[in-house]
Amino acid sequence: MQVLITGITGFAGSHLAEYALAQGAEVYGTVRWRSDRANIAHLRGDIVLLDCDLTDASATAQAILEARPDCVFHLAAQTFVPTSWRAPAGTLTTNVTAALNVFEAVRAWGQNPPILNVGSSEEYGLVRPDETPITENQPLRPLSPYAVSKATQDLLGYQYHRSYGLRIVRTRAFNHSGPRQHEVFVVPAFARQIAEAEAGQREPVMHVGNLESRRDFTDVRDVVRGYWLALEHGIPGEVYNICSGQAHTIQEILDTLLSLATVPIEVQQDPRRMRPSDVPLVLGDVHKFQVATGWRPEIPLRQMLGDVLDYWRARIRKPL
Repeated sequence: MQVLITGITGFAGSHLAEYALAQGAEVYGTVRWRSDRANIAHLRGDIVLLDCDLTDASATAQAILEARPDCVFHLAAQTFVPTSWRAPAGTLTTNVTAALNVFEAVRAWGQNPPILNVGSSEEYGLVRPDETPITENQPLRPLSPYAVSKATQDLLGYQYHRSYGLRIVRTRAFNHSGPRQHEVFVVPAFARQIAEAEAGQREPVMHVGNLESRRDFTDVRDVVRGYWLALEHGIPGEVYNICSGQAHTIQEILDTLLSLATVPIEVQQDPRRMRPSDVPLVLGDVHKFQVATGWRPEIPLRQMLGDVLDYWRARIRKPL
């Protein structure tokens, strides 16, 4: 089976490539000339990389023709919420145009492989306490340019399924972390600071944002397994939450990481790490996805956090 993964050099994309190879798939991935390939360096020789800027319709069509995929996992996106506040136009252009070009390229090819359109719980945006846990029927009230871009991409996938019969399955993944996640995200941001303090490269002081928010965290390795099952068992046109169904405060996340540290660390709040708008509780309902696929998260939160910390300890000892 030939699999095409857009965003293969990214955090989740690299883990999905590993999972697909373990299933015996022939893996193709789209990259740009400036893409950082550190996340997939260990897969060199096992995967086929296609030079492609997904905002270029012609290049995207050529990538589809070269890969001739039996299924497509569309993960490529600008994924960092704060960046979308600083560069809203770029975020919308990248995320919406890339999805549009993938759908159009598949349609022009004339084949109809299943496509996973990866969305985000950020699409739900403003969720009131009495609206949790969040089901797939929850109204979308996005609160950032990133969330707007993912909601648009999500609805575009639905429209292309209804209008052209493309076999697009949509997912909305909630917070997930694991090794190789960029340090701009909360878990690796904490882990890196701890690893640097342990190595004596910084003062043992942790700079943090809002610790009261409660989020539904899942290990990325469980999430990409969910992506695979979504294309195997999901119904085209449908949307599925992928989440643990449990919420933890950012304070709990930090406390667990600090309990794994080998040196005492002071915590200081940093106003620059606050979002312009935030939601106190994001908790997902995963029932629909579990019924469709039988998926269950397998990696406990503490193991995920320990793995992220060990990843950054290794990075600090031997930078990439």
